[in-house]
Amino acid sequence: MKKSVHHRVLHSSCLLVLVLGLTACGNGSWWSNDNDPQLESEQIRQLIPSRVNNRKAWAQDIFDISEELKIPRSKDNICTIIAVVDQESNFVANPNVPGLGAKAVHEVSTRLKEKFEDKLGVTLGGPIADYFEQVLKNQPSPADNYLKQMSRVKNEKELDVLYREIFDYMSKHYHVSALTGAAKLVGQDFAEKLNPITTLGSMQVHINYAKENKRSSMNTNELRDDLYTEYGGLYYGIHRLMMYPADYNKPIYRFADYNSGMYSSRNSAFQKMVNKVAEIDLTLDGDLLSYDKNGDVRPATTDTEKALMALFSKNNVLVTPRQLRNDLKKEKEKSFEKTQTYIAVSKIYKEKTGKDPIYAIMPEVVISGPKLSRDYNTNWYASRVNGRYETCMQRAKRIKT
Repeated sequence: MKKSVHHRVLHSSCLLVLVLGLTACGNGSWWSNDNDPQLESEQIRQLIPSRVNNRKAWAQDIFDISEELKIPRSKDNICTIIAVVDQESNFVANPNVPGLGAKAVHEVSTRLKEKFEDKLGVTLGGPIADYFEQVLKNQPSPADNYLKQMSRVKNEKELDVLYREIFDYMSKHYHVSALTGAAKLVGQDFAEKLNPITTLGSMQVHINYAKENKRSSMNTNELRDDLYTEYGGLYYGIHRLMMYPADYNKPIYRFADYNSGMYSSRNSAFQKMVNKVAEIDLTLDGDLLSYDKNGDVRPATTDTEKALMALFSKNNVLVTPRQLRNDLKKEKEKSFEKTQTYIAVSKIYKEKTGKDPIYAIMPEVVISGPKLSRDYNTNWYASRVNGRYETCMQRAKRIKT
């Protein structure tokens, strides 16, 4: 559903701030304002839309998670959280998705081999896709096979659990000895590698991010189940949304980041500055490097990287290709702003335009996926969330603190 981006855990300097309780991270609208009144659970309940069922329970969970993560419960912060939850799920822990079963059947019926080969390679992907298709049609029984069960699913958890059951069956019955390298796919890794449900819960958090930030010791299936609970979905979503510092002057950029990846708004602005001073036309998607499906950096040189090499050469900036690559690897961290690359581009931009460097713009990213009726873009998403945020802030004006 979201652009595939590998999200990094909270930057260490911010973590130190949170643990020691020193001055807060990010700009004033997110973390400072330590003197702002802290909302109590009942006040949070009043900010949640009245149409939401069991507002008291949702409010208490938001209160408890904010306490656990040491997030100040200011009106700004709470409305930021409420806006994203409402946009993603309308405050339903495991919401039904209209037509999900039919969409899932269509996906496996039309793109099965393509998806398996993409994840496993042609040698393994083709044969395993063929076997998967046979399992779908014949197990657990021809009369009520997995394909028919898939057509009846109503929500993400039902589809996720069904996929896990199918992959569990395959790992126990598929004979991989004849396929070189296939043995490593048996078991949990096999199921997790092929499970197409990657964003889960009421705040649609990527499973890889949840794995990196588990709130307790649990295996992957337990973690997936946790994400479908009210508390679990909120915990990982709030962590993903709030637990990184960014000097944005408007909340809409954090909402954009939630959709297209940490620091996408900042990185898109960086690309825009490169475009201006180098007189080129980079895509402003916030991705400075290219990543594989595991979130690891690909060795290929990106257009942004090439443009920076040419820009630095033309302006006599002494940054080697190796240093440039190391700097760009920090693109998902706050510390990217202290790299020689970021500082050099900001300086060149100011010298050539006479304007202050741009810190954030809206990333140009298309959103697509089987849970959506049509393609959207990050601007659409962020604007929708921002509207909910502003409505929440209007309600907040009526709350006495």
